[in-house]
Amino acid sequence: MTTFLKLDSFYSKVNADSDPQGADTGHFNIIRVEDLSVSGNKPPVYSRRDYYKVSLVTGHSKIHYADRCYEIDESALVFTNPMVPYHWEPISEIQTGFICIFTEAFFNNFGRLQNYPVFMSAENAVITLTPAQLQQFQDIFSKMQDELNSSYAYKYDLLRNLLMETVHEAQKLQPAYGKPSLGATAHERIAVLFSELLERQYPIELNNQRVVLSSASAFADSLNVHVNHLNKALKEITGNSTSQLISNRMLQEAKTLLKNSDWAVSEIAWSLGFDESNHFSAFFKRHTGFSPKQFRQS
Repeated sequence: MTTFLKLDSFYSKVNADSDPQGADTGHFNIIRVEDLSVSGNKPPVYSRRDYYKVSLVTGHSKIHYADRCYEIDESALVFTNPMVPYHWEPISEIQTGFICIFTEAFFNNFGRLQNYPVFMSAENAVITLTPAQLQQFQDIFSKMQDELNSSYAYKYDLLRNLLMETVHEAQKLQPAYGKPSLGATAHERIAVLFSELLERQYPIELNNQRVVLSSASAFADSLNVHVNHLNKALKEITGNSTSQLISNRMLQEAKTLLKNSDWAVSEIAWSLGFDESNHFSAFFKRHTGFSPKQFRQS
C-alpha cells in the first residue's frame, strides 16, 4: 500500500530545517517556497503524508491527484490532507509563497481537521486567488512567520488562531457548503448525514478493509428513510442522485488505489464491495473509458 512521507523525510527532501517545537503540542512550521530546494520535470509520485499542509503559492505549477490535476497559472491556496495522495509539480522556474506544515496534534483543541471542507477532498482544496486576495493571505502568512520566530510565550495559541483564520477566509471564497445550521431543512440534514456516512468508509488503507454500504438502498436503511426520499433529498441539495454520489466516491477511491497501491484488480474490486472483479472492471470502464489495467498504466 502507499507509503507515508514523514515529516523528517519532507525536511530532508526540500533541504530545510525543522522547527524544534516539542511533540506534546504537535508540530508547526512555516517555510518560504523560495527557500526550498524543489525541481520540476520529474514523473509524479503520489504520496500520502503524516502531516497537513496549507500552501500559498505563486507561479506556474500543477497539483496532481490520482484522479485529477489542477493547473495553477498565477496564485493559489492549496490545502492538503494526509490521507489524500498528491504531487506538486512546479512548472515555471520562479516559485514564491509560503508552506505551512502542521500535524493533527497541533490542532487538538479545534476539533477534527478533516471536517473542514477544504481538507475533505481535492475539489475543495485548490483555491485560485485574485491579486487582492493574494495580498490578504500574504499578510496572514507573514504574520504567522513573524510570530513563529518571536519569543512570545503563547505564540502557538496565536498561530492556531491565524491558521484557523486562513481556513475560514479560504472557505468563504468558495460556494456555500458544510454542515447545515439548526434551521436547515430536512433535505439538507439528510444530505449531510448521507455525506458523513459515505466518507466514513474511506480511505481504504488495508486490503482486508471493505466498503459495507455500496447501494442507495443500503444507505437509506442506515439512515432510516425510504430510498426514494433519500434520492429526492440528495437530488435537490447536490444535483446528483444517490447512486451517482456513491459511484463518484467509489470511482475516486478506485483511481487512488490503482495509482498508489500494488494490489491486484481483484483485491481492489473486493475492497470496494464488488463480489466479482469483472463487474468492477465493467463499472470502471463505463465511467472512465479505460479498463483498470489501462488506467494504472497510463
